[in-house]
Amino acid sequence: MVGDYCSISGENTDMHSQRNAKSGLSCKMVLQAVGKVLRKSKTKPNGKKPPAEEKKQYLEAEFTKVRVVDFDLKELVLLPREIDLNEWLASNTTTFFNLINLQYSTISEFCTGDTCQAMTACNTIYYWYDERGKKTKCTAPQYVDFVMSLVQKLVTEEENFPTKYGKEFPNSFDSLVKKICRYLFHVLAHLYWAHFKETVALDLQGHLNTLYAHFIVFVREFNLVDPKETCIMDDLSEILCAPVPPTPAPASPNSAPSPSPHNHVTER
Repeated sequence: MVGDYCSISGENTDMHSQRNAKSGLSCKMVLQAVGKVLRKSKTKPNGKKPPAEEKKQYLEAEFTKVRVVDFDLKELVLLPREIDLNEWLASNTTTFFNLINLQYSTISEFCTGDTCQAMTACNTIYYWYDERGKKTKCTAPQYVDFVMSLVQKLVTEEENFPTKYGKEFPNSFDSLVKKICRYLFHVLAHLYWAHFKETVALDLQGHLNTLYAHFIVFVREFNLVDPKETCIMDDLSEILCAPVPPTPAPASPNSAPSPSPHNHVTER
């Protein structure tokens, strides 16, 4: 009887061990499944990890601090009292067209169908729409050529940008200026995104920064470009368009120096 009891006890022990092993295996499988779910939650729906955001060289302080001028651009874009608004918009828009066209020409040899197979800026691809509204994906140099050709045509047509005294601006003038500025912004954004390294190599980042800041301050002043359009470059805009700190007045020769606990000089 004792032997039979011990034998039964041994079988029960083996059955408990098997159940515990199965239970432990089941828990392990559950934990692994949970781990997979958590890992997938950090990836895209297709299971692939999102690409790391490319470092934006143009945001580095050593480059953003380089400017051609150091005065407040806000004062430069304000409408003078004696100037008609449309005349002011026409003059500035034409100037920006010429300057941005010139800036792009400095790196145009690096902007080819092979290096820039699409007109990109940040995570945005710009498509060209012809006069019939047909959407076309084209290379960056093709897109820029379309932009510059169109703008050149618009600003040189007398009925759009009148230059003769007494000639009235068309009713569509405001929409024309907004269209031009939107296209010019695309070119500036592409210059920073795709060709900033070449711009630095040519030591032209100061010119590009000043041109970009002047343009952004201008279109903001007269609401010429939808903020949804320019938001892809807001990080740069906030840096370059920040108001210039006022220059402290020179101290009088007889005035006592301001107290400083450590006599440190702060550079700005």
